[in-house]
Formats: sequence, C-alpha cells, structure tokens
Amino acid sequence: MKYREALSWLYSRLPMFSRIGKAALRPGLEHISRLCELLGNPQHALVAVHVAGTNGKGSVSAMLASICREAGMRTALYTSPHLTDFRERIRINGKKIPRREVVRFVSQYGEAVERIQASFFEATTAMALDYFARSKADIAIIETGLGGRLDSTNIILPVLSVITNISWDHKDVLGDTLEKIAYEKAGIIKPGVPVVVGERHEQSSVDAVFVQTAATAKSPLTFADTVCKAEVIKGHAADFCWTYRLSLPGKTMQVRCPLCGPHQVRNLITACAAAVVLQRLGLPIRQRHIKDGLQKVVHHSGIRGRWQLLSKKPMIIADVAHNEAGLRYVLHLLDQLQRPVHFVLGFVADKEVDKLLALFPRDARYYFCRPDVPRGMHTDLLTEKATAAGLQGRPYPSVREALKAARKACRTDEVIFVGGSTFVVAEVI
Repeated sequence: MKYREALSWLYSRLPMFSRIGKAALRPGLEHISRLCELLGNPQHALVAVHVAGTNGKGSVSAMLASICREAGMRTALYTSPHLTDFRERIRINGKKIPRREVVRFVSQYGEAVERIQASFFEATTAMALDYFARSKADIAIIETGLGGRLDSTNIILPVLSVITNISWDHKDVLGDTLEKIAYEKAGIIKPGVPVVVGERHEQSSVDAVFVQTAATAKSPLTFADTVCKAEVIKGHAADFCWTYRLSLPGKTMQVRCPLCGPHQVRNLITACAAAVVLQRLGLPIRQRHIKDGLQKVVHHSGIRGRWQLLSKKPMIIADVAHNEAGLRYVLHLLDQLQRPVHFVLGFVADKEVDKLLALFPRDARYYFCRPDVPRGMHTDLLTEKATAAGLQGRPYPSVREALKAARKACRTDEVIFVGGSTFVVAEVI
C-alpha cells in the first residue's frame, strides 16, 4: 500500500464529521477502547495533557506544546482538523507523522477498524496514540475533537486537564444551554487529576459546572487568572506579532507571540497557567521556556489559520473562526484596520448561519462560496440568507473563484478576509 492509498482509505471508507457532520459521530468510548486494546493500550504509556473548550483549544494546545518543547521534552501534539495535510494532526517536536507510519497503521489495522465500525476520528486518534507511545514522547498534548465527555480522546488518563472556555457551538450535539455544553466539556475531568479552566464565564452557573465536577472527582481546580495575568503592550490588527506583558508567579516579563488579537490574551493566560501547574507537578518547565515557547509557537507547532497574513498587497487575511464568539473577535480586529473589506465567506450547512451573518458589517462587499465538502452550505442558500441579513454580494462556484473575484475587485489599500469555515481557509492556504 502507498501513502495515497492509505489516505484514500481513511477518507472514503470511514465516516468523517468534517465531511458529513453529525452522522459520522460515534459517541462514547466503546470503539476507541476496542481499537486501543488491539494496539496494546498505548494511551497508558503517555504522560498527557487533555485540552477541551469551545474556542482557543487549538491555540492553547500549540502554545503549551511549544513551551514543553523549549523545556527539552520530546513533545507530541494531536489536533484537528487539519488544513492542507492530514499529517498536520499528529506531530512530534513539530514534525508531522511520517507517511510510512500512516501506511503502517492502515495496512496493519484497517481491517479491524472497519470490523469495529470506527469513525475517521476514532481511527486517527488511535493512530496518534500508538505513534506517540512507540516514539516514546515525553509528553503529549491532546486536543479534543468535539465536546469532551464522549470524545474518543477521553480514553486517556492525563496528568492535567485544561478547559479553555465555553460558548455557543454544536448545539445539536452538545446541548442547547451553556450549562449542558459545559457539562460535556467538563467530562474530561478525571478523578484526582488537576484541571485548569481558562476563562471565568459571565454566567456563574457555567463556572459552577466545573467547580462541582472537580469537587466530585476530587480534582484540584485552578482558574487560570489566579495564576497568570497578561495584557497587550503593543499590538494592532495590522501587526502579526504582538507584545504582551505576562505576569507569572514571582516574575513579570514581556513576551512576543505571533498569535495575535485580544482573544489570544486569554489563550496565553490559559497556556501559561497550565505550564505553571505542570511545573508544580515536577515537569522541567522554567519561566524562560514559557517566554521562548510563546515566541516560537508557530515554528514549533505548525499552527496556521489564526489571523494569518497570506498577502500584503492587497492584504489578505485568513482566520478559522467559525462560531459567534470567535467571529466577534475577528471582526473587532478587522474594524481596527479601518479599511474597506472584501469578505470571501463560506459555511457548513449545520451552522446557525442567520445569527452569524448578523455580526458582519453591511457596508462591505461579499463573495459567497461553498467549501468543497459534502457539509458545505450551498451558495444560493447562503446568498439568500445573507441578503436577508442586509449583506450585499454574489455567489461563486468555488472558493478559488470567489477569491479570484475579490482580488480583481480589491484595491491594494483594501483588505480581503477569508473565513466562515475552516474548510474555506484550508482551500485558500
């Protein structure tokens, strides 16, 4: 079997949430448990940090992995979805899993994966855990796929659990109240295992879910802002590396980080608080590792699609924000630029698009497109909904055509923003 054949098998034979949505989910740990048992339970060999949350979990995972790598640890990182290469999901010290490892897993375990009726994400999670264990990673940063309690990554027993924040997303799967969503995320809290919660919620009933769950599990709970503080010293939307003042226990320092925006302050605090707790647990993390890790996060982790500059003239910016909270942050940054904006927008069909479109400015130009996945919202429907929201634009047959039209219409002193869906950003990158 060649790599392309292995990849084709993963995409075509296994149900994949990013392509078909809710129908691909295999809630619960039965399938992943059977898979991992066949692999010799690699999850038991890992020192792991488990990261969940509505927004920011990818950024926090990348920051923490970069800090651990600066501390000299052989650091594994599992994230999803990928943008341009399946192997982005599974990394050790920033290097993507070798193609031969993907082929080896599919060749050796593909039949068992189909017999168990595992999903794409379950098979990928098993592949990652197996690769990390056999590669003898010192620490593994594991990001949940969806939710937490029933997510297949929840098979691990971490040394630390991290929950970034709670806001609206995937209501059809996680619940129709913030408390229900918090309950699903809190499902990663394990008995006796410390947990860091990145943000206090304006609804105290949401924080109460974490407090009660941690108390029941006898898990030491830390709200990140009790350990670390951070603020922006120098940062504008036109800058793509910001300077922050970071206060850690016993020391305040300036750090530069290429993950930019007011929302990244919260992610930075969360990652740093997690690093401090890991240090207290005996891991060899020092404050200089935190500073250097934040500065090198993109290089060390390969993270992309976070307020990413793709072109200077015209300025083309891409961001994977795809829910209400994330898009509010991005639109705030675009306002700072004080330039006309051309929006290349596409969404998946299971999003509450009406609420999202209401956030966008009415005085901008829009180029509506459909990401190239079965879940992609048809451009005619998106255009109809956008028109009802007061947005002016026209549909295009593909992301590529939409961007081409935007570039043709955009002046060099104007801005093109690409987003609405991770898949739209992936096609442009």
